[in-house]
Amino acid sequence: MTAVSTLVRSLLEKRGYSSDDQIQAFLEPDYALHTHSPFLFRDMEKAVGRLIRAIREGERIAVYADFDCDGIPGAALLSDFFAKIGYTNVEIYIPHRDKEGYGLHQRAIDTLAERGVTLMITVDVGTTARDAIRHAKEKGIDTIVTDHHEITGDEPQAFALINPKIAPYPYGSLCGAATAFKLVQATLIRSRESGDTRYTTVTDGWEKWLLDLVAIATIADMVPLTGENRTLAFWGLQVLRKTSRAGIIALAAHLRLRKSELTEDDIGFSIAPRINAASRMDSPELALALLTTRDALEAETLARALDKLNQSRKGVVAAIVREARKRVLERFSESDRVLVLGDTDWKPSLLGLAANSLVGDRGGVVCLWGRDAEGRLKGSCRSDGALSVVDIFTHAGGALVESGGHEMSGGFTVADGSVHALQDVFARAASELDAKEAIKEYEHDVNVGLSEVSPALWRDIARLAPFGVGNPKPILHLSRVQVSAVKQFGKEQNHIELSLTCMDTGRSARGYDFFRRADGFTSLPAQGSAARVLATLER
Repeated sequence: MTAVSTLVRSLLEKRGYSSDDQIQAFLEPDYALHTHSPFLFRDMEKAVGRLIRAIREGERIAVYADFDCDGIPGAALLSDFFAKIGYTNVEIYIPHRDKEGYGLHQRAIDTLAERGVTLMITVDVGTTARDAIRHAKEKGIDTIVTDHHEITGDEPQAFALINPKIAPYPYGSLCGAATAFKLVQATLIRSRESGDTRYTTVTDGWEKWLLDLVAIATIADMVPLTGENRTLAFWGLQVLRKTSRAGIIALAAHLRLRKSELTEDDIGFSIAPRINAASRMDSPELALALLTTRDALEAETLARALDKLNQSRKGVVAAIVREARKRVLERFSESDRVLVLGDTDWKPSLLGLAANSLVGDRGGVVCLWGRDAEGRLKGSCRSDGALSVVDIFTHAGGALVESGGHEMSGGFTVADGSVHALQDVFARAASELDAKEAIKEYEHDVNVGLSEVSPALWRDIARLAPFGVGNPKPILHLSRVQVSAVKQFGKEQNHIELSLTCMDTGRSARGYDFFRRADGFTSLPAQGSAARVLATLER
């Protein structure tokens, strides 16, 4: 192991890594040692056997993937797998976010059955789709579910259910695309063992080139970047920086990102929003095409189209947030733990983003609803972590037509006659739950002087990357700092830049906070004022 500075060692100890072995495993994750065998999934042998049989007998296979930046990269990696082995009797189905909504839909299954599909592989969906999977079985379609969502109630009658939350798999926090990757990995292992000539052109370890898609999904879906996820994201970023994917190359060029230096921030703030914009504003197939195309000209066209959709998405979300903030001030008090707001003109596909902004304003749980293209009332909830969204749904009785999600985010459908009672229903559900301690915002990891801030310090801290849920960026506490200038910037003047000066050495630096005004800080930053500053270090 390379030398570890006192700073890095202390930061890792705060994260629970103290021994040399633990520190080495964190800083230099070994792909072979720190990922788990795909055959630890309970149903993996069944799934692989069924998939190999379908390929051998030429059955029509459908990949049914969710429309977000977990399902779409998962669909893309399965598409790459089938292309690599030369199997063409396959199609990918991604439901339309507004016209169909989240989940596995019986009408879609009917369509796939009419096309002759006999095996369906889901990605990032299916764990709770009991009725739909039963319907598929009646239509002569076997279903292999690859998903990571919480298991509530009885398991679906799938041919195989590949979910990391089912024992004996030892790590329960994989995203949907990573779970699909495990199916590909296991299929290649068993196929090579059988001597099937179809796979002789697939070199040992080829599947690691799919880790760029796994990294995009893992970071975008905000699963914890600990344990196996850290290893997948760490090595996936290495692959992403070397990727030959025409779409990633074109998107990076269009956004002026250096492909060879792509980071988790580039995924979270640049790549993932544009992949998600496809389904939020138009068609998810655009994002799938970006990730799978081998044509450079097509990739450039798709990159421009997705960026344009993302710009439109920003404008619409901003308008929803402005209106929602106005209603919050009119209808709620600071003591309300759950907020429910809606408007039939609001586009459901954008409400999770808007809810995130409101949670950032005040914490708690925020649920927003709107009407989709099919006339259904659908909504999204976001939580600061003190209350589980899934638990609130569970305690909501029969108020919801359908619901699902994670601890900190989820979606629901509600009947017209029930929507106006939803505030009371969710508030009552929250009162029955024990709130965990919310995430503390104002803790810091290390005290440093502004004069110590340097490229060398950044390089040292960057050894802990990739950062994300479960491995946040270290927070620096800077004392004896003077604010020498304050500037708002951005189209709506909603970002802030502070010029900071060390009172002891005169060393200066610039600090930025996005979507925050001066009066949003604990202490108002004013020119000439002394301050203590909490910040992360960015290159």
